[in-house]
Amino acid sequence: MKLYYSPAACSLAPHIALIETGAAYTTEKVDVRAKKTETGADFWAINPKGYVPTLVLDDGEVLTEGVVMQQYIADLKPEAKLAPARGTKERRKLEELLVFLSTEVHKNFSPLFSLATPEDFKTQTKEKIAQRFDYLERQLSDGRAFLTGDQFTIADAYLFTLSNWTKFTGIDLARWPNLTAFAGRVAQRPSVQQAMKAEGLM
Repeated sequence: MKLYYSPAACSLAPHIALIETGAAYTTEKVDVRAKKTETGADFWAINPKGYVPTLVLDDGEVLTEGVVMQQYIADLKPEAKLAPARGTKERRKLEELLVFLSTEVHKNFSPLFSLATPEDFKTQTKEKIAQRFDYLERQLSDGRAFLTGDQFTIADAYLFTLSNWTKFTGIDLARWPNLTAFAGRVAQRPSVQQAMKAEGLM
C-alpha cells in the first residue's frame, strides 16, 4: 500500500493506523497547493479530488476518503483492535463517531486554513468547533482513556489529528481539560510518535 500525505493534515490519522497494524506500506508527501508529489508526479492523476489522504492498495484500487481508508486499514488486522467487528453494536458506535469527527469537527476546521475566509466567519466557525469539543469533553469526562473506552481505535487517531489543528488556528485546547489530557495520552503512543517523526512534526 502507498499513503499519499501532507504533514499534519488529516492523512496523519491513517498513517497512525498503518503503523498500529504493522501493515506493509510506503508514503509519499504531497504539495496540496501545487498538486505535485515529492517525486514530481501530478497528484490530480492519482486522486482527481486533489486532496489527501489517498491510499493506493496493492491491487491498484485507490481510496480517497479518510474515514473509509481508516476502517479498511483497521479491518486488515482485526487483532490490532483498532475497530470492532463489522455488524456489531460497537462498530456502529465507532462509525457514528467517525462520521461526527468527519462532518462536524473536521469540516468546520477547513475554513480556518483559508486566507480567503472572512474573520467574522472564522469566529462563527470556531464557536461551532467549540460546541463539538464540548460534546467530546463530556464523553471523556467519565475517566475513559479513549473515545470508546479503554481501547485505542481509529477514532482516537482521527480526533488526535484534529485536536492538533488547534495549534494552527488560534483555538486554546486548554479550555477542554479532558480533551487536552486525551491528546497528551495519544501523543505518547509509539505509533503516533513514529508517524509524526516521519512527517517531520517532531
